[in-house]
Amino acid sequence: MVEAPHRSPDALASLADIAATLARSVGDTIRSLRETGVDVAATKTSINDVVTAADRRAEKLLTAGLRELRPDDGILGEEGASIEGSTGITWVVDPIDGTVNYLYNLPVYAVSVAATVSDGAAGTMADGRRAVVGAVYLPVTDELFTAWQGGGAQLNGVPLDGPAETPLGSALVATGFGYTVERRTEQAAVVQRLIPRVRDIRRIGSAAADLCFLAAGRIDAYYERGLQPWDYAAGALIAHEAGAALLGRGHDAPGEPMLIAAAPGSVGELQAEIEAAYATL
Repeated sequence: MVEAPHRSPDALASLADIAATLARSVGDTIRSLRETGVDVAATKTSINDVVTAADRRAEKLLTAGLRELRPDDGILGEEGASIEGSTGITWVVDPIDGTVNYLYNLPVYAVSVAATVSDGAAGTMADGRRAVVGAVYLPVTDELFTAWQGGGAQLNGVPLDGPAETPLGSALVATGFGYTVERRTEQAAVVQRLIPRVRDIRRIGSAAADLCFLAAGRIDAYYERGLQPWDYAAGALIAHEAGAALLGRGHDAPGEPMLIAAAPGSVGELQAEIEAAYATL
């Protein structure tokens, strides 16, 4: 029998427990692996876009765990996992979000696990997916961010209030950069316009962490172009459930073309500045 993608609060909470358990378990594994050193297994879009052996092992662990607990669901992973399901739910996973941080032993990297549906409902991202459950675990700080649709967002079980309404001139804004020279050049030009207009810019190195830090009120806003579903699926839901608003460019849905996130009363000002920056390129 095909399960309905629209689930009760209890069912969503149960799925969130699965996401949280797997994210924490795999996070503990990659932290232990990091202590023994890192092997670069491959590169992707450029020589700077690396995949470690730990990325691949972590995705195998996530896939195996989901196949055991939810055998009829689909799975989409950054390192190649692609399994069709029959339930209407697809798990979107990033085994290590922040691989370059992981490579250099910088303490901000995350395991991201989200349950998504593609039903065209309000809140759907640009790729057609809508996360209904998300968990992001930061192994070094032992911080587990979780959310499910309508259930709010939590950090280690404590509810999050989200970002405060902050004028752009006083906002600490996080962003990220792509791996190709062309994309980095474009993004640098946008930052050049933004930086005189905000309190400061942060490049933390993990989109999942950025969105969770927004949910926790540690930054005031976040934007990035070129994200993939596994980068933002869980984090975007966590930020949204904490009270942040998510926009794309113009009337586009947020996602790969652009994801802009801030408090509801502030996000439009940031979107306008980003639009103005791109209009000059």
